[in-house]
Amino acid sequence: MSDTPPGAPLPPSPTAVPVPSPVGGTPTAPRRRINWIRAVVLAGVILLIAACAVFMLFRLGTNLGGEALLIGTAAAVLPVPVLVACFLWLDRYEPEPLKYLIFCFAWGAFVSTAASLTVNSYAAGRFEALNLPTALTAVLVAPFIEELTKALGPILLLIFRRREFSGITDALVYCGLSAIGFAMVENILYLGGHGYASGVQQYGPATGTQQVIAIFIVRILLFGFAHPLFTSMTGVGLGIAARSADRRVRVLAPAAGLLLAMMLHGTWNLLPTLTQATGQPLILLYGFLGVMVPIFFGMVGLAVWLRSWEGRLTERTLPDYVRAGWLTPPEVAALSSLGRRHAARVWAKRVGGDAGLRAMRGYQFAATRLALLRDGMRRGLDSRPADQARAAAEEQHLLEAISGYRAFFVGRDPQAPIGVWDGRRYHLRFPDGSQRPVDAPDEPVVPIPVVLTPPPPPAFVAGYGPPPGYGPPPGYGPPPGWPGFRPPAPWPPGRP
Repeated sequence: MSDTPPGAPLPPSPTAVPVPSPVGGTPTAPRRRINWIRAVVLAGVILLIAACAVFMLFRLGTNLGGEALLIGTAAAVLPVPVLVACFLWLDRYEPEPLKYLIFCFAWGAFVSTAASLTVNSYAAGRFEALNLPTALTAVLVAPFIEELTKALGPILLLIFRRREFSGITDALVYCGLSAIGFAMVENILYLGGHGYASGVQQYGPATGTQQVIAIFIVRILLFGFAHPLFTSMTGVGLGIAARSADRRVRVLAPAAGLLLAMMLHGTWNLLPTLTQATGQPLILLYGFLGVMVPIFFGMVGLAVWLRSWEGRLTERTLPDYVRAGWLTPPEVAALSSLGRRHAARVWAKRVGGDAGLRAMRGYQFAATRLALLRDGMRRGLDSRPADQARAAAEEQHLLEAISGYRAFFVGRDPQAPIGVWDGRRYHLRFPDGSQRPVDAPDEPVVPIPVVLTPPPPPAFVAGYGPPPGYGPPPGYGPPPGWPGFRPPAPWPPGRP
């Protein structure tokens, strides 16, 4: 009995793979039409980031001076690798393309900070002209402009590269990197200006160094999670919108997440303002322990749960491809957790060497993308015929990639029984030479693939490759048929 919801397209058959080919010629890759709108937007975004980077370098250099700028930059960069590694840890099931990660980080570091610095400075001047406390800028203006500009980068990705948002986890990673970039440049201003430059001006380099250390402890070691936490609220909204077919949800979820991020940011900035105005330090302590800490640990728990959800998603969606004959039950079971995936990579390296290890990594990546794509088909994310055709083409490319990767390690383990999977049961050959069909166990946990029948067609006919942006990340290795592919070593003697 199939678990595929009514209306969802069935997986393609391994025996029916259309390969476009010109009459009397060799198959060639279809020409891609240039999308001039996207090309212009891309060029504009790159120029905008570069212009904002130059602007921020000029402003910081002018306000801080060369020495304070270097010291502030060195101190602000220290926590960045740790914070980035935490967000990349969430994305181990399906790593995002490096270029999009860099884009989000650069957007937060330069575009968001440039816009926020300009707006905040203007607002502070207006409050001062109206004889109002300039501290109102941190409570009423900064949360709005900073959260809005930090989110604009990931929002652009959602609009122009929606298929790179496979869920809330991806949105958290993109928004988190944007927030880390913003916090890094903001910390340069605090560490270099309010810390070192201010201390040197008052008492000398020793005092400046002491103030840098004090600000580093407070802003980075204690409260370094603040900006990523605020912007993660927007990430949840963007992730929900990316996995919903309802247009109302696609609009309301990001708006609600952005509004929540602004409110949380404003509350955070209000605590020290009230503490300074009333002289009651307990306000800051109670606000930190009673509001921010629970929200922080709640978001961490949600992120960890979402991380495991991607693994469990393969168990819910990939059985469709087991019934169609593309995969076997043990392969699906071996994708359900990081521990099982690691065991599968160890096994692949043992039977296939380094090429087998790289192939298993690529196989796991492609299978995860296939599960996310299948889940999107079930949810009806693609309503337009063009989007449905694009999803079907991507599905076929991923299946062909999976078949290509399997060729590196299928049937190469001399300790594994010789078996064939036909989509319903195994056909095993036993040591005495007898053969008989065997039903799949209820809990298949052995991460060893077997031969499929009928065998899928050769993967990636010459001139064809995966759609742009859907290839494996660096280090995963190409499947058979890609340019530069080297066929694996011959099978061990005596193996079929």
